[in-house]
Amino acid sequence: MTNVEAIDPTRCTAWDSLLEITEKSSTTTIRDLFTSNPNRPAEFTLEAAGIYADFSRQRISQQARDLLYSLAEQTRVLSLRDAMLEGEPINTTEDRAVLHTALRAPADQSIVVDGVGITDEVHQVLTRMGALSDAVRSGKWIGSTGKRITDVVNIGIGGSDLGPAMAYRALKDYRERSITCHFLSNVDPSDAGEILFDLNPETTLFIVASKTFTTLETMTNAEYARHWLVSALGDHAVARHFVAVSTNAPEVAKFGIDVENMFGFWDWVGGRYSMESAIGLSTMVAIGKDNFRELLQGFRSMDEHFKAAPPAENLPLLMGLLAIWNRNFLEIPTTAVLPYSQYLSRFPAYLQQLTMESNGKRVRRDGTEVTYDTGAIVWGEPGTNGQHSFYQMLHQGTGDVACDVIVVAQSAHGHENQQDMLVANALAQASVLAFGRTTEEISADGTRPELVAHKVMPGNRPTTVLMVQKLDPFTLGALVALYEHSVFVQGAVWGINSFDQWGVELGKKVALGILTDLQTNTSQDSQLDPALVADIDKYLSLKGSN
Repeated sequence: MTNVEAIDPTRCTAWDSLLEITEKSSTTTIRDLFTSNPNRPAEFTLEAAGIYADFSRQRISQQARDLLYSLAEQTRVLSLRDAMLEGEPINTTEDRAVLHTALRAPADQSIVVDGVGITDEVHQVLTRMGALSDAVRSGKWIGSTGKRITDVVNIGIGGSDLGPAMAYRALKDYRERSITCHFLSNVDPSDAGEILFDLNPETTLFIVASKTFTTLETMTNAEYARHWLVSALGDHAVARHFVAVSTNAPEVAKFGIDVENMFGFWDWVGGRYSMESAIGLSTMVAIGKDNFRELLQGFRSMDEHFKAAPPAENLPLLMGLLAIWNRNFLEIPTTAVLPYSQYLSRFPAYLQQLTMESNGKRVRRDGTEVTYDTGAIVWGEPGTNGQHSFYQMLHQGTGDVACDVIVVAQSAHGHENQQDMLVANALAQASVLAFGRTTEEISADGTRPELVAHKVMPGNRPTTVLMVQKLDPFTLGALVALYEHSVFVQGAVWGINSFDQWGVELGKKVALGILTDLQTNTSQDSQLDPALVADIDKYLSLKGSN
């Protein structure tokens, strides 16, 4: 196992200085910061890869920001960044390189892992994906009865579902309209049942995404889909209606899939970082190989910025450091992602996995327990919908929430007046979240005295505005890469391994044991806790009831 030093950030002088500033400025508000420095928008905005980021509404002074840069230096964030980009095995618990950036590297870039160049392999898979995508989109790929494909069902879970599902919705304006993609992830049979209910087996293509081809939820759903297909068309149809994203050729062949239609990926790509690998096959079918390469170019543009930009101009670095500030010094446990674009409706869910699976850790890379908070809780919904749902708590609740407001300037469907209304809402919310409304301002509006307290908005919610011109494949790639690198920065400062996910594994293992009990109608396993025994007995009783 490679030893990547895990520095305790609380032992850094910058951490102590940040704590001192936090204590001295505990009553300083965002309003106060703007009053003392009206030029904050010029000093707290950065732009990279077509993304404009306004951090001026963050509750932080220039002095604290500069100390965050010192903290990054003292915790060797950029050294770890370089080690990652050079293919060193910084995933220490699994002794693996972390090279999702290689998935979007140009063909002529040399990237070596364990003495082997990997760029050629990446581009060979992309070429094969492009061939399948072209065949499906053009109608050259036909089902077993000679009909062209009209529906593609991606069967996966976690990173094999969230990335493709998010990208499909985000880039719907770029998709081939004669083909509809569906995403089957939940092992709940109602998920598969509802998706397949209206589909025609003759015109449906399934993509089974499981590296090992043994993932319980995914393979259970794949067997459900296989039974549905075979019941209608026979066993011989499987090879024309299923392809695989996997590395387990024997199991793929056993399932009935032609291994020529198996697309591999690598151990140095974590599931939540894999949407631009073969896991993105459904995305490529939807938007075409040229648009998919634009998506990769957007990722690459942000990668290059993160690698080359000096700290004071480095957008992902500052975004990650501000997340550290909010989590550890302002003690804000949660971040709301608020996209003012219906196309980005699944983006908060995608970021939940990216952020919380990466940085929901309680020990450093060396196995020692952390003594400070790590990953924030991430959640959110499209903006105007959220305004009529949870924004009440954002504005007048008793706890602070940090907010990312995402704005798209140009609508894909015209209707500029309606787009102006959408953006006006986004910017108004960013302003009110940050500045609120005081007792004096509300009284001056003529509000009845007994209602004034009910209408006060404390504001002071740290808010970032991210703005792009339009939501095209390039921009989506850059936006995802921005959050990827921000998550990396946070994990590097905390000294944790952002690239394993042991917390996902135990529950799955225990579930297998419980499944045996459920299928044998017994709860006699002596290792089960009493609550579990009681719940199993109750389930078996209810299951058998009419």
